[in-house]
Amino acid sequence: MCLAGPLWAAPLVLVYGDSLSAAYGIPRDAGWPALLEKRLAGHKPAWRVVNASVSGETTAGGLARLPAVLDRHRPDIVILALGANDGLRGLSLTQAGRNLAAMAATAKQRGARVLLVGIRLPPNYGSTYTGEFQALYATLARETRLPLVPFLLDGIATRPELFLPDGLHPTAAAQPRLLDTVWRGLAPMLNSVPAGRSSG
Repeated sequence: MCLAGPLWAAPLVLVYGDSLSAAYGIPRDAGWPALLEKRLAGHKPAWRVVNASVSGETTAGGLARLPAVLDRHRPDIVILALGANDGLRGLSLTQAGRNLAAMAATAKQRGARVLLVGIRLPPNYGSTYTGEFQALYATLARETRLPLVPFLLDGIATRPELFLPDGLHPTAAAQPRLLDTVWRGLAPMLNSVPAGRSSG
C-alpha cells in the first residue's frame, strides 16, 4: 500500500530461464544475469534485474509459474530462455513451441516486451531432431515478431574448457561471453522502454 502517492521504480528486466541462466554449479553472482545487473547499473537510465530462472525448468513448468512471477515483479522486459530441458528430455517440440508462444503472449499482455533466447542440442540427439529443435526458435520469433538471440552458447559450445565436467553447463569464465551474446539482442530494446513504472 502506498502512503504518499505512487512510487516510481527503475525499469526491470526479468531473466526467465533454466540452469543455463540460474548459474548452475557456479557462484550465483558469477552468472550472466548477475553480470547483466552490474552492466545495467551503469546504464542511463539504470535498470534492475531479477533472475527468476530455475534449474531443470521445462517450458511447461515455466508456463505454469509465469503469471505469478509477472504479478510479483511487473517487468518491462522479459528475457525468455527456456526449452533446453524439453530438448534434452526428448519432449514434444510442438508443445514446447506452444508453451513458449503462450509465455510470450502472457508477458506481452502484462505490458512487457520479450526477448527470445534460443538454444541448440548436442549432435548426438540426431540431425533431424536437433534441426527441428533449432528451427523452433526461429519460427516462433518470426510468427510472433519477437526479437531473437539464436543461440545462448554461441562462441563457446565447441570449447569444452568453458564447461563444467558435465559438459552441459558453462563455467564462470564463460559467463561474460553469454552476457555479450544476450546483450546483442537486449541492447536495442533498452532505449524503447519508458523509464519507471508505478509500484503503488
